[in-house]
Amino acid sequence: MSETDSVLVRRAMDGDRPAFEELVRRTSRLVFARLYLETGNAHLTEDLVQETYLSAFRSLYQLSDPAGFRPWLLAIAHRKAIDAAKNDARLKRSPPLQFESPMSAIAGASPSPEQNALQTERRQCVLAVLRSLPEDYRLPLMLRYIGETDAESIGIQLGLTNGALRGLLHRGLKMLRERLPADFAGDVDD
Repeated sequence: MSETDSVLVRRAMDGDRPAFEELVRRTSRLVFARLYLETGNAHLTEDLVQETYLSAFRSLYQLSDPAGFRPWLLAIAHRKAIDAAKNDARLKRSPPLQFESPMSAIAGASPSPEQNALQTERRQCVLAVLRSLPEDYRLPLMLRYIGETDAESIGIQLGLTNGALRGLLHRGLKMLRERLPADFAGDVDD
């Protein structure tokens, strides 16, 4: 029988690294989905997930209630996203140096700049609509379709029954479809 998060947190607080590693394994998709929703950038999100767990490991002793591990962890992730946004805003004040790569002159099989721009624009539009959905629908959709998490894992992470999760995903997808521009209608699948 697997241990509860609270038991693992207590063990991790006592210095048991494998217990903390198990907590990371159990919560990493949840943290990734939350951060990706806030940043919209997979590479930045991966960095922020690592920073979140590093901070959590270092400050685990400050957690007063082991049962509140997940909300505490998501609060750390949220602060990391805010810090990253502030840092990004500071960096944007000075224009970055632009260097022309000799490899950029070689045409490859990669998508054209126009296709990349369109894909980025569409991704940002979908993320904006996702952000506008109520929290009850937003997280399950992010975990299922962006985090590619299976239904059983989502149910465990969010404390939902299979039926409740299916209902949230169905209603969330319906809301998403209704709020997306008409030219996106075929892009959102069940």
